Amino acid sequence: MSGEERWCVVTGGRGFAARHLVEMLIQYDMFSVRIADLEPQITLTTEEQNGALGHALKSGRANYVSADLRDKPQVLKVIEGAEVVFHMAAPNSSVNSQQLHYSVNVQGTKNVIDACVELKVKRLIYTSSASVVFDGIHGIINGDESLPYTDKPLDSYSATKAEGEAAILKANGTNGLLTCSLRPSSIFGPGDRLFVPSLVAAARAGKSKFMIGDGNNIYDFTYVENVAHAHICADRALASEQEVAEKAAGQAYFITNMEPIKFWEFTSLILEGLGYERPRIKIPAFAVMPIAQVIEWIYKIFGPYGMKVPQLIPSRIRLLSCSRSFNCSKAKDRLGYAPIVPLEEGLKRTLESYPHLRAENQPKRVGPSKASICLGSGKVADTLLWKDKKQTLITLLVLVAIYYNFIASQSTIVTAASKLLMVVSIFLFIHGNLPEKVFGYTIEKIPMSYFNLSEERSHRTALSVASSWNASVNVLKSLCKGNDWSLFFQVVISLLILSFLGAISFQTLFIIGLPVAFAAFYLYEKNEQAIDSMFLEALSLGCKMKSDITKKVVGSKKKD
Repeated sequence: MSGEERWCVVTGGRGFAARHLVEMLIQYDMFSVRIADLEPQITLTTEEQNGALGHALKSGRANYVSADLRDKPQVLKVIEGAEVVFHMAAPNSSVNSQQLHYSVNVQGTKNVIDACVELKVKRLIYTSSASVVFDGIHGIINGDESLPYTDKPLDSYSATKAEGEAAILKANGTNGLLTCSLRPSSIFGPGDRLFVPSLVAAARAGKSKFMIGDGNNIYDFTYVENVAHAHICADRALASEQEVAEKAAGQAYFITNMEPIKFWEFTSLILEGLGYERPRIKIPAFAVMPIAQVIEWIYKIFGPYGMKVPQLIPSRIRLLSCSRSFNCSKAKDRLGYAPIVPLEEGLKRTLESYPHLRAENQPKRVGPSKASICLGSGKVADTLLWKDKKQTLITLLVLVAIYYNFIASQSTIVTAASKLLMVVSIFLFIHGNLPEKVFGYTIEKIPMSYFNLSEERSHRTALSVASSWNASVNVLKSLCKGNDWSLFFQVVISLLILSFLGAISFQTLFIIGLPVAFAAFYLYEKNEQAIDSMFLEALSLGCKMKSDITKKVVGSKKKD
């Protein structure tokens, strides 16, 4: 870069796509780069420290400014002296907060526009979203910029992005400012913290085998370096001779890789590339939508208490099941944009950037599972957890036989016990008279000691009964004192559960309880980490709610 120093500003400069734009601007030596973001100071990765960004920060060709776009004086300070502003700042799109998105995407954008006009900035390039024309109901195939903003936005992020974009385009020509808006579709690539990590999280939780919809919806994905390149193309077009600049200014442009692909095929390529199972089981979107709406309703209630943003929400279901492809002819014609990294190469680079997310690198359990420990790590555990499949199948057959012969017949307890003892007696008698070998198979005889109760086992059983009795007495003593509310609620809930179970017939309990036991313990062992994290999140949420309620009660008492 020669002559007078020229500065550009990248708002939201530590975001996913913005980092790639900053790197590209430094490498092309077009401008000195001012990086603006919310963090008090910039924190570089090891790769960034040793790369172009680290060297540029040391040499003064780049600097970092902490700023909140909702504060206009801070925005004026950031933009002062800049020739061009790349306005890429935006909140996390997965957080559906109308207040947050409006304050940044609309009010913050208006502050950027006002600052650019006031400080006589030459060019302002806005990073919008392809979602501004998508209502989540009607698919878009090869859509172009003639599509109007949707009347029913997918979420608050898309709605406020559309409003911010409209303000940017309206400001074109004000005090010599040239503006345009770029609408990248489904950005992916190294540094992505949403798309690929969420896919891997779903795969590790055993959810990657499912796809929403028929799997034929077409999508346009955009490799992140192509998004950065599109911003540079836009700046060059706006900085060109009058005819080219006038043609490019005041317009919105769709930006893609120009290689439409089935959404679930692209997802499968990522999952398979990282060593996970590709989606195969199709679930209709209409079947999932009611569940998603309930989950979103729960999030609206518990979100303020720290509940994480759920993956299964209506807007996400619509994104996963509808087609969204766009025509980039306008960007090619007026901005000179064409992808510099093909989709296949972009996928390859993306997969190489996530070695820690590969299937072979996921955390492995050390020692027995919690389900196994809970079941005693013995024959019961091996049976319920299907570790010894032969033993499990034999147990199931025996249980089915018991059910049809003793329970389904609705015999009395005495009759059922008599029948069971008779069957056992006949079996033992026949088994005892069998020869040691039958048709070449060795018959293992049941030793007489098998039915003996050893002194040690008798002692343990007696101690266990005595210990349980003493524990119950201690609980009653604590309740008599009347100061342990936590224990009181535990006892009440336990007795309520016991009374509920007592009201269920033995036949119903057998039909429901045993299958649930076999399924529940098996599923818990296979998804232990995911279930534990959900439980801890719910526990944390409960503790926070309890704390907030306590504070309100204490506060109201103080007022009284």
